[in-house]
Amino acid sequence: MFYEPDKNNHGLPYAPYKSCMVPRPIGWISTVSRQGRINLAPYSQFNNLGYEPGYLMFSGGGQFPDGGRKDSVINAEETGCFVYNMASYALREAVHETAQIVDSDIDEMKAVGLTPAPSRMVKAPRVAESPISIECAYYTTLVLPGNDWKSTHHVVVGRVVGVHIQDEYIGSDGKVDILKIRPLARLGYTDYTSVESIFSMELAAERRDYLSWGLAGGR
Repeated sequence: MFYEPDKNNHGLPYAPYKSCMVPRPIGWISTVSRQGRINLAPYSQFNNLGYEPGYLMFSGGGQFPDGGRKDSVINAEETGCFVYNMASYALREAVHETAQIVDSDIDEMKAVGLTPAPSRMVKAPRVAESPISIECAYYTTLVLPGNDWKSTHHVVVGRVVGVHIQDEYIGSDGKVDILKIRPLARLGYTDYTSVESIFSMELAAERRDYLSWGLAGGR
């Protein structure tokens, strides 16, 4: 089949676009307002952007009717920081619950029974229960216009300044034990998945040095 997203002429009961780029890692983003209120929200438009230094992005899509932006976006811009907390299978219910809270006056961590832990390099707290938390200094926001107020996206980019990994998730080989963590990922519709299997593909010897710093393929 072929369809044009602007026309939405796919003829299916549900738009398939979001199911065509999966799985998407979930950015469970914690921020703090200028008044000291903690905010925690999951974003499925999230990913790593680069290494040395590292950059992370999350896209706060869907403005409010009055033109207001998501709390995570406002807080990151006004306080200059945010924290990415890895969403795991064990924390799936808490992740889902934090997505339902839209009142800016509610502390999502407290509301769902999570523990705020102090960060080392930024003001925003991290989720103590999360296996991995990455502290980011705010870098910039890219505004992507939408067809209406609901689809305007504010893409927030942060520079990585600190990484927390719980010791129990570092294996005897010195690598992060992803299977033990079982990170959550977003699919389309109301579906999620988690990492339950891993396979490796070794690089050719002549390419190993060139690609060892993180590139996935050719030029």
